[in-house]
Amino acid sequence: MDLDAYVAVHRPEWFRLRYLVDQANRPRKMPSEELEELVELYQRVATQLSVIRSRSRDQAMVDDLSALVIRARAAVTGTADPGWHVVARYFTITFPAAVYARRWWAIATTVLCLLFALACALWVVYDQTAQARLVPSDEVAQLCRHDFASYYSENPAGSFASQIWTNNAWVSAQAIALGALLGVPTLVVLLENSLNLGVVGGYMSSCGESHQFFSLILPHGMLELTVVFVAGAVGLRLGWSIIAPGGRRRSEALAAEGRAAVSIAIGLAVALALSGVIEAFVTPSGLPTAIRIGIGVLAWGLFVAYIWIYGSRAASHGEKGDLEASLREDLAPVT
Repeated sequence: MDLDAYVAVHRPEWFRLRYLVDQANRPRKMPSEELEELVELYQRVATQLSVIRSRSRDQAMVDDLSALVIRARAAVTGTADPGWHVVARYFTITFPAAVYARRWWAIATTVLCLLFALACALWVVYDQTAQARLVPSDEVAQLCRHDFASYYSENPAGSFASQIWTNNAWVSAQAIALGALLGVPTLVVLLENSLNLGVVGGYMSSCGESHQFFSLILPHGMLELTVVFVAGAVGLRLGWSIIAPGGRRRSEALAAEGRAAVSIAIGLAVALALSGVIEAFVTPSGLPTAIRIGIGVLAWGLFVAYIWIYGSRAASHGEKGDLEASLREDLAPVT
């Protein structure tokens, strides 16, 4: 059997079954014709799943089709759609697919922000006039000797983690939501954060404390900054959808990007919770610097690998991180 041809022939039935299942889970009553079609398609797709499961090595496709059959069975038998399916689909398909679809925006945003931060750091290090004007020398000495390091340990770790998560989640939410204003406020948020990073790094380097700076920034900062830059990229793309909507109306483009942005914001908040835990418990700990940074590299690597692996799989099946069709409202408000 040519499995690719088999999948290509039956994929439209899967899309139709997904639509009917979504319709069955809505409050309104389904027409009898659609109910009959739902039952028939459920039986056919269940058979197709058994064939594909025995022959395909594409585990993502098997998992997605299995979840569809489970939902269809629930709709046919009248049992509730299992809540875990919604959560599982979000974290294995919707969120990674939405971020993956915007990966080049995220990569470009990350590179440009880090270059800007580096430029600010070099400016502080090599421009003595700017160095003296930005921050008084006594405050710089206090920053290098005490304030920078004590920031991570002066509060109880539990409350510090909560405070960090709240602050970073708010910054990320702003970066995304403000993109609706043509992306300009999002750009300001990104530049402000990059400026702060570069200036502090520049002063720490000018004091001869660059080792301390990186040993305290890298454990949590790799994941945290990546998440903030992804949020900024999402906000910028949201603004760009208004400027250049492509073949869609501006309201349609904004609605589609807005739905994806909300999906991404939720997932990024979870990632920021992890970076907050690292910042509160690992960054100020007595662990050797190499181990602390290694934990940060591991967390960052897992996040990137998760987005790339699950996102690319979902994209190969046509997923873009949008809501399921029947759960969407109209692309634009009725006027």
